[in-house]
Amino acid sequence: MSEVLAPARHRVALVGAAISGSLSPALHEREAAALGLDYTYELLDLGDLPPGWTLRDAVREGVTGFNVTHPAKQTVLTQLDDLSPDARTLGAVNTVSVDEGRLVGHNTDHSGFLAGLRHGLPGIACGRVVVAGAGGAGSAVAYALAGAGAAVAIADPDANRSAALLARLRAAFPGGEITAAGAVPEELARADGIVNATPIGMTGHPGLPFDTAALESRHWVADVVYRPLDTALLVAARAKGCRVLDGGAMLVAQAARTLALLTGATPDLGRMRRHLRTLTTREGTDS
Repeated sequence: MSEVLAPARHRVALVGAAISGSLSPALHEREAAALGLDYTYELLDLGDLPPGWTLRDAVREGVTGFNVTHPAKQTVLTQLDDLSPDARTLGAVNTVSVDEGRLVGHNTDHSGFLAGLRHGLPGIACGRVVVAGAGGAGSAVAYALAGAGAAVAIADPDANRSAALLARLRAAFPGGEITAAGAVPEELARADGIVNATPIGMTGHPGLPFDTAALESRHWVADVVYRPLDTALLVAARAKGCRVLDGGAMLVAQAARTLALLTGATPDLGRMRRHLRTLTTREGTDS
């Protein structure tokens, strides 16, 4: 009689700062339950962890995989044994798999953003797009857009960070049009759309990432922020007649790709979008 093996137990954790309001645990666990997985998802807030804490400490405590969010998507690189080709190019990681003790960094943000964009704003023009922010999220968004053939202008107040991202993207897409943006209003005059890839607008970081006076109804506007879904930027853009995309689209698509990477299962994107709607409606944050 053959031995019946117990199903794999997946214990996943999100690492980042000020993450107590994250919807990722519920989003992941709902879909994992629908897939019949033994799966738990916990939060490891950097503000609550002891000095010198590393991902390996969590692995020793039983964590089998990680999501990584602001502000650790780039700083976590020093703790990893290897990187996927995309993560190496981007210089940013949002998912870490644990393979026989080796920590391997991946990036599901770029594919998640593009999938969310195509689902949420079908038929938009991606000829020229301004990306506000050159951090982990901005790197992923710019990479996704450049890979889709868009001309990308990077706007970030940190000139060194912007230059580093430009160098990586130009090496990855030698035939692409990838530039450092000047003032956002000037860039918008010749752009089709803009993406906020900064934390400005999220809970705890109120405000607008740029002056919205230059927005016109022909522009589309996307935000990677999902707490709240209806950011001040999207409210202002909608009032101008712009088509808008909230951060929930990227959240769901990258979460599905992360879940597949860490478990080998195939999540149902439509079902995960319904999970998110239920969660945000329950909280009263649905836009």
